[in-house]
Amino acid sequence: MKTVALIPARFGATRFPAKLLADLRGKPLIARTYLSTLNTGVFDEVMVVTDHQDIAAAIQQEGGKVFISKKEHESGSDRIAEAAASLDAEIIVNVQGDEPFQDEKSLSDLVAVFEDDQVQVASLMTPISGDALIQNPNIVKVVTDSDNFSLYFSRSPIPFQRNDNSQPNYFRHIGIYAYKKSLLMKFTGWEKSALEKAEMLEQLRLLENGYQVKMVETSHQAVAIDVPEDLERALRYYDAINPR
Repeated sequence: MKTVALIPARFGATRFPAKLLADLRGKPLIARTYLSTLNTGVFDEVMVVTDHQDIAAAIQQEGGKVFISKKEHESGSDRIAEAAASLDAEIIVNVQGDEPFQDEKSLSDLVAVFEDDQVQVASLMTPISGDALIQNPNIVKVVTDSDNFSLYFSRSPIPFQRNDNSQPNYFRHIGIYAYKKSLLMKFTGWEKSALEKAEMLEQLRLLENGYQVKMVETSHQAVAIDVPEDLERALRYYDAINPR
């Protein structure tokens, strides 16, 4: 199956304006994300989908492929769907533009689940512990069935621990999605669902329309850059994996 990674790259960002062009040890953040995704060797093609010429120029300087989106989009999924419509590919992977350190094993495991024909969409999760993470509404939690298909995603702690003697496992959802192209095109055409509006989680639209997400467990801790302070953390991580 031909597999393409699409990296949505919107210039505007409320909490960290122009963050995708922020310098990360000599290259813009979006270039680091593109190169780390490309260097995993998992994909037949990697492309950045953007609404801004400066972002496009940063990728073209690396010899990368760019799709200039022509429409305003509410989400990264909507943005990549515009590009995916004209691509000859079976599997589309949505890689977050603000996560510059992609992991080969995680992405390879994610793509591999599509060998099972019943899988239409897949994503990543990682174990978490401690009240600070479990109670944090910015940390999206997921619960699954015995085959690791999603039952629900929430900003609330799920499962709720009513009995102190129980020891439930908690998983954080990592927002990298892989879709069969046919489902991606359907998904972005559906109206926002009630649960999606309540929790502000677009993956709930899939559940409300009858599609479970195949969850793939990973130990890789993604470094997402949402605010300027996160960039400092990314610089420390970069230095740790690239010692001078």
